[in-house]
Amino acid sequence: MQTNLADFIKGTSDGDEAEAILRACVHCGFCTATCPTYQLLGDELDGPRGRIYLIKQVLEGAPVTASTQLHLDRCLSCRNCESTCPSGVRYGRLADIGRKVVEQRVPRKLPERIKRYVLKEALPRRWLFEPALRAGQLLKPLLSKPLQDKLPLRGSATAWPTREHARKMLVLDGCVQPGLAPNINAATARVLDALGVQLFAAPGAGCCGALRFHLNDQDAALDDMRRNIDAWWPYVEQAEAIVMTASGCGVTVKEYGHLLAHDSAYAAKAARISGMTRDLSEILPAFEAELAQRAGARRAGGESGGGAAIAWHPPCTLQHGQQIRGKVEGLLRAIGVQVKLCRDAHLCCGSAGTYSLLQPELAQQLRDRKLANLADTGAERIVSANIGCIGHLQSGTQTPVEHWIELVDRALLG
Repeated sequence: MQTNLADFIKGTSDGDEAEAILRACVHCGFCTATCPTYQLLGDELDGPRGRIYLIKQVLEGAPVTASTQLHLDRCLSCRNCESTCPSGVRYGRLADIGRKVVEQRVPRKLPERIKRYVLKEALPRRWLFEPALRAGQLLKPLLSKPLQDKLPLRGSATAWPTREHARKMLVLDGCVQPGLAPNINAATARVLDALGVQLFAAPGAGCCGALRFHLNDQDAALDDMRRNIDAWWPYVEQAEAIVMTASGCGVTVKEYGHLLAHDSAYAAKAARISGMTRDLSEILPAFEAELAQRAGARRAGGESGGGAAIAWHPPCTLQHGQQIRGKVEGLLRAIGVQVKLCRDAHLCCGSAGTYSLLQPELAQQLRDRKLANLADTGAERIVSANIGCIGHLQSGTQTPVEHWIELVDRALLG
């Protein structure tokens, strides 16, 4: 693709990156076939190829309109198109650059500005989010049906192991997960403890930065990333890895090195942090034999927390963002769980961070399609690897939805 960037971005780091991405695109359209919003809307401008053209026009100085903003807003950032693209076009980064420019050029209406401000200021701050969540749970019967669906039953914190081990790993608590599903990290700590690894969280680490970044407050997001690096840095020598139990956080932290490459004070540290970051599904395969042995011993003793067949929903941030496939399924099968994948497992469930709150109609259509496909597997339980997907799917079904590590925790420890 030929480019002629406008002076406002030509020669900048964003401009150079965008130009390289644009020039890699050969207009083949393979991406369109796997784009969830194109499948729903049938509009070329609501598919990756059309959005690439829109971003190209913006970066070349064409007028930016509310229509341009709408088509970019409708993108889930699922990055399915990146998995499909034969030319390796890094669409996700191009979308981030394009949205940043459009956000600066097109003023949003007041109600939308207020909604986005509340989301980016409240959700990343646990001291704001968790009291609001508890209040909502107490008043749930008084709320509208859509809000009720978004509020899970109150989860209770479960036991965190206290044993010391020579092997240690850091874990990111994050922002909304501790309030919505406190058992996820506790279950992770218990499983790793049984395997001789001590899991701990660094005081001061919080939101990974993805939430603000994808709401186009990228400067604040970079500050979130710097804060996490500062919180983790005293522990990098003693920790083998930084474990991510939410794939949405994992894909972002793995990009710290790239996103902070032009910050001389943080570039080297960010690269090291990204290099240490592992999704939980990348950590446990090294222990697969021991996991299988422990789970097998419990089954032989008449104790099994695995249950009936489960349907595995791989989050987009895992299978497309991090390009991790097959690991969770392999681990679950190794401990005796029957794993089923649904039709169109590569497609997004519609959660996509704050997307389900900002684009509720499209998000609900995608959720309902996904749930119908998951139901067709006949599985009695759904497992995933990202808190956003778990909450979004659970809002539309009575079938239990949980993190896959909670299943492993029960299979090993009861």
